[in-house]
Amino acid sequence: MKNLYLYICFCSVVLLTACSGSKIQPVMVSNPLSLSNGQPVVMGDPFILYASNGYFYAYGTTEGPMDGFNVYESQDLTNWHLKGQCYKADPKGWTTDCFWAPEVYERNGKFYMLFSSNWKENPTNEGEIFRIGVAVSDSPVGPFQELSDKPIFDPGYPVIDANLYFADDGRVYLYYSRCCYKHAVESELASQLKAEGKYDEIEESWIYGVEINPDFSGTIGEPVHLLSPPYELNGPQEWESRSAMAGEANRRWNEGSYIFKHGDIYYMMYSANFYGGPYYAVGYATSKSPLGPFIKAANNPVLERNNDKGGEVYCTGHNMVLTMPDGSLYTVYHGRTAKTDAMTNKGRVMFIDKMEILPDGQLIVHGPTTEPQTIVQ
Repeated sequence: MKNLYLYICFCSVVLLTACSGSKIQPVMVSNPLSLSNGQPVVMGDPFILYASNGYFYAYGTTEGPMDGFNVYESQDLTNWHLKGQCYKADPKGWTTDCFWAPEVYERNGKFYMLFSSNWKENPTNEGEIFRIGVAVSDSPVGPFQELSDKPIFDPGYPVIDANLYFADDGRVYLYYSRCCYKHAVESELASQLKAEGKYDEIEESWIYGVEINPDFSGTIGEPVHLLSPPYELNGPQEWESRSAMAGEANRRWNEGSYIFKHGDIYYMMYSANFYGGPYYAVGYATSKSPLGPFIKAANNPVLERNNDKGGEVYCTGHNMVLTMPDGSLYTVYHGRTAKTDAMTNKGRVMFIDKMEILPDGQLIVHGPTTEPQTIVQ
């Protein structure tokens, strides 16, 4: 009996030791996320991949001209390390002056990067000819190589901000933003600003979804219009018109979508207003289907500036959702502060904040923050 007792104690110690050595442990993180030297990670449209090797990898739009994307690596979300350029554009397919909003997905031992850039074929000499490309690598740090010699598809208008959803039934859905370029839309806002002599028209960016082939070789069916700025000027989503009302641009945006499923509800988070201005903010919409219809939430925006309320942060947007091993949710996004503007020449920097889905289905974000916060990994 004594030997049995000692054996049970030994097994318990082994089990506890194994559990305590697991990846799931709390760390303290402060915004903006930074390099080991204390400098903020400078990027717009950030996307963090939690890879199967237990490391975090951050990709985003590089501030300033660049012919591709960099990648940053971290073990704990606190200290980030620049690993170099993970994707360099093939000039035979893409122009080399504008690459936006990369997202990287780990699938069957490979890493797939979706990105937006100006396509080489521009017979009518358009000012914007954005399409969505795909590159693949055996490693999250690259090098990523073109999967095809053409974009995923050509809808006939410029598109950016690709996001993927992999459904349980094996289907794959692509979400994207139709650019504002040459997309003038009538609305109460457009009528008022035209009457005031401020703008002749208001162009809009809309969000679409479409099923695609699992090998990224093309689309299945026609794209479905999912979200767009409101027709009403003073309705529940009036926050989406603040940039235009302030004279920042003759444009309104619904862009930077990110979709995930919680229970039986699909949540689509999105950004509105000018991406570099103070009014850039995040809202969400919900649906029972991956292709809608989506209904915008009454508590929008769920993430916005706080520097007008005693805080430090503004320009909060283009987010994604990071799910930790314990199931907790965090949103990653870019933002700006007066301090980071001085350090980075007004560059966008990477933030992370806790978010949650309440029992009634309402999504809330606990941010933006600049105070230390505990994250369980």
